Amino acid sequence: MAEGFWLVVLVGGVVGFLLGLVLNHFLPLLFKGGLVPKGTFGWPLLGETYSFLKPHSSNSVGAFLQDHCSRYGKVFRSHLFFSPTVVSCDPELNYFILQNEGKLFECSYPKPIHGILGKVSMLVAVDDTHKRLRNVALSLVSISKSKPEFLNDIESIAIQILDSWKDKPKVIFCEEARKFTFNVIVKQVLGLTPQEPETSKILEDFLTFMRGLISLPLYIPGTPYARAVQARSRISSSVKAIIEERRRNPENSKKRSDFVEILLSIDTLSEDEKVSFVLDSLLGGYETTSLLVSMVVHFLTHSPTALQQLKQEHQNIRSRKQNDDHLDWEDYKKMEFTQIVINEALRYGNIVKFVHRKALKDVKFRGYLIPSGWKVLPVFTAVHLDPSLHENAPQFHPWRWESQDPMCKKFTPFGGGSRCCPGSDLAKVEVAFFLHHLVQNFRWKAEDEDQPMAYPYVEFQRGLVLNVDRCSETTM
Repeated sequence: MAEGFWLVVLVGGVVGFLLGLVLNHFLPLLFKGGLVPKGTFGWPLLGETYSFLKPHSSNSVGAFLQDHCSRYGKVFRSHLFFSPTVVSCDPELNYFILQNEGKLFECSYPKPIHGILGKVSMLVAVDDTHKRLRNVALSLVSISKSKPEFLNDIESIAIQILDSWKDKPKVIFCEEARKFTFNVIVKQVLGLTPQEPETSKILEDFLTFMRGLISLPLYIPGTPYARAVQARSRISSSVKAIIEERRRNPENSKKRSDFVEILLSIDTLSEDEKVSFVLDSLLGGYETTSLLVSMVVHFLTHSPTALQQLKQEHQNIRSRKQNDDHLDWEDYKKMEFTQIVINEALRYGNIVKFVHRKALKDVKFRGYLIPSGWKVLPVFTAVHLDPSLHENAPQFHPWRWESQDPMCKKFTPFGGGSRCCPGSDLAKVEVAFFLHHLVQNFRWKAEDEDQPMAYPYVEFQRGLVLNVDRCSETTM
């Protein structure tokens, strides 16, 4: 009798869940079908997620978007990440979505991401929590840019990495780029050098943390996801210990020039928010920046004209300085061709393919209806590679930015609106300073045809193996 009762309850629960799914997600199609963008939902529950995430070269839109845009247009409906979704490959709609954060749309990353990043991560936080964290980030970036110690650290670490190549005929460049960006961000955020034991401990846990971000969200002991959650906990403990030690020894803290020093004086953030802020800074300053360095070097490898012009620009800057003079902000502002090379690598390489948003209410745009509660995916890659928006879009051509404004709706490598990446300027400085010493001191050739692949996260399949040769006249 009891067994039959629980069977009825179970069946009723399943039926209720499925009915709720229909009512919440699909009824808008019945009542407002003429307004909702055209498209297809694909398989039940899973929808078209697998096809959407199928790996492809990051300087292409991939078969899924190519097929759907040709069939339904630049705005279409689908069912992705367990939710009915409007996918936008249209620059105007993308801009509209990004500019209406918190009003018509809000950040809506899949729940497993929250489990790893934490509830107060700036990447997933919304409303006032996100505003407070972002204001702190912008303040820290502004302070860092004005400090010569920050620029000196970037340059010194770049030189250390390149010096380590002197007896190496071959390097796995992506690994070298990660060493560079991790050492820079750990020094900037926590004041730690590569030689300190805490640095290697945090790096080991951070690599585990990163692998979990791109794994199946199964919290079973031993899985990458479970190990990532545990690694985050250990990193948090390490950061808390550093903060506590600084509080106990304020005189030592004042001697350092890092984010923790400034965070200690900020009363608007809780202890957990400060720890989460440090983790966000490590994440943003490590993986995406190292990938940008790798992409620039990869594209320059196949563009000798751009490489030669870049080398000439940096030789001109160095010729006006003494050999042991550090680069400064004025030097950085003279790196004009470097900036357009970085912009083109961002457009052509597409480190961030899309972002996750959710409609907070029914939204009408150009005759389309985006129903309340639906997921919305602004796809940056499709806009960056659209031949109707960028001449010769499938080619790496930095000179396009000599006449094209990078502050436009058709170029959003760092997102936009109130969630635009606050550390974008610092990332560009790191890349520029690394290139300054690389192009003057080394020649290189790619060992094989490695391509940046979107999974949708981007990586080089073989790590970008380079045969390197030090120039006879060095400037380091």
